[in-house]
Amino acid sequence: MARKTKSIKEMRAQVEAAEARDKDAKKSKKPAAKGTKAKKEKPAAEAKKPAAKKPSRRKVAKDVRLKAFWGVFTQAMKRVAMFEYADKKAADKKAEELAASSRVHHFVSLVKEPIGD
Repeated sequence: MARKTKSIKEMRAQVEAAEARDKDAKKSKKPAAKGTKAKKEKPAAEAKKPAAKKPSRRKVAKDVRLKAFWGVFTQAMKRVAMFEYADKKAADKKAEELAASSRVHHFVSLVKEPIGD
């Protein structure tokens, strides 16, 4: 649904009218006499301030150690084999063998898995 855009002239007229009302309000106030103490009333909203909230403790994320492997995958992202990071040549060779034996393309990709736990 399209909205009707407001005219800049109308918005400016509203701002000027509001400024004129503020000036009239300031002129109508009379200053207090010098000899008397004028009480300043605080609105109820300013009188009570909300209590400051305590900062919540955030859980510190544990550092998870990862180990890198080379994985041989099919086009459907199904992992067929895994090799140590140092054995990339073996992973490439396995991918070529699988591609030659079956008509499905295989590729090698880096896999990171958590250590321990």
